[in-house]
Order: sequence, then structure tokens, then C-alpha cells
Amino acid sequence: MNASTLRFRRAALAVVAAAVLPVTLTACSDSGDGDKADSAKSSPSTPAEAPETPADDASEGMTSDKPFGTACASVPENGAGSFNGMAKDPVATAASNNPALSTLVTAVKKAGLVDTLNTAQNITVFAPTNDAFAKIPKADLDKLLADKAQLTKVLTYHVVGERLAPQKLESGSYATLAKSKLTTAGSGESYKVNDASNVVCGNVQTSNATVHIVDSVLMPAQ
Repeated sequence: MNASTLRFRRAALAVVAAAVLPVTLTACSDSGDGDKADSAKSSPSTPAEAPETPADDASEGMTSDKPFGTACASVPENGAGSFNGMAKDPVATAASNNPALSTLVTAVKKAGLVDTLNTAQNITVFAPTNDAFAKIPKADLDKLLADKAQLTKVLTYHVVGERLAPQKLESGSYATLAKSKLTTAGSGESYKVNDASNVVCGNVQTSNATVHIVDSVLMPAQ
């Protein structure tokens, strides 16, 4: 092959390369834009909104600071016996304004515990309703009310020396003023004390106590 022919072939290859190179670069550029478009489609710039979660979900325990329970419906809407009224008074006085707790108030007076309960600070009272006391045979209840020492022991067994919010009732063991412990268990708006007494209106606030109204009288171990 002579020199003239060699120079011609080199020139031809240079022309072909110059023509092919822009096409190749354009194809690469198009591919990159397509990837970016696909990426944009699969990954939107605005994140999806998370589904709303209900504020009060019983499975997560009580989140509200309001009273709860079926028996709360019987509490007056206004006056000293209402939730707002009871929040202004110490616990023994507040209980005296609730007709459903009249037997408890009588027992507290007979035991001489009115001042003790009213002057204590940051306590919890598990308050038995009149129906709770009615579960005790009348002869036994009369005997209890006449025995100040035993009555004091029973009533102080219903008092814990700290405020127990609903979350603390989920699983706990607490010392009472009677020097013995009671247990609590439950969740949401369903709680039991000593596996027997149900909280029927919980988280009632007075000026010095949290009150959980229960449907059975709690008896300390003998």
C-alpha cells in the first residue's frame, strides 16, 4: 500500500469518528435524562402524609386527664358535687358533695379521718360507692362501722400516699396508709384493684387527691 492510499484511509476514519462521536454522546445524554425522569416518578419530591392517629386510643392507655368510666355519668354537671366543684375542695369535703359516696363519708366521720384526709397532700383515694358497701352483709357492715380501730384500718387501706394517674394503674403495687399493699391492673378505661374491685369512675381530681371510685370495698389482709 502506497503512502497516498494510507493517507486517504486515515482521513476517512477521522471523518467517520467525528460523525459517530456526537451521536454516541447524545444517546448517553438521553439515557441519563430518562433515568432521572424514572427516578422522579418513583421518588416524588413531596413525601406522603402519614395517616392520622386518633388522639384517644384505648389500646395505648389513657391519654386524657379527664375523669373516665361508666359511673361518671351520674356526677352532676354543676355545683359542688360536679367534677369542677370537687376539684376545688379537699378530698373528704369533695366526697361529701357526691351522693353516691354518702356511706363512705359516714364511715370516714365515724373513724375520725376527715381532717387526716383533708390535710394530706398528693394522695390517691380508692372510694367505694354506696353500692359497694351494700355488698357487705348489713350485720357485718354495722359491726365494722361500730369498730373504730378496724374501720380505720379498712378505710386507710383505700389510701395511697401518692397521686396515681391512670397510666400508673396499668400494673402496679402500692403501699397504703394502712401499711399494707394493694395491686392495680388494666388499660384504657378498664382497671381493677386487687383483681376484684373495678374502677367505675377514675381520675377524679380534688384539691389534694386523685380519686378512683370503685365498686367493691377493699379489705386488707388479716
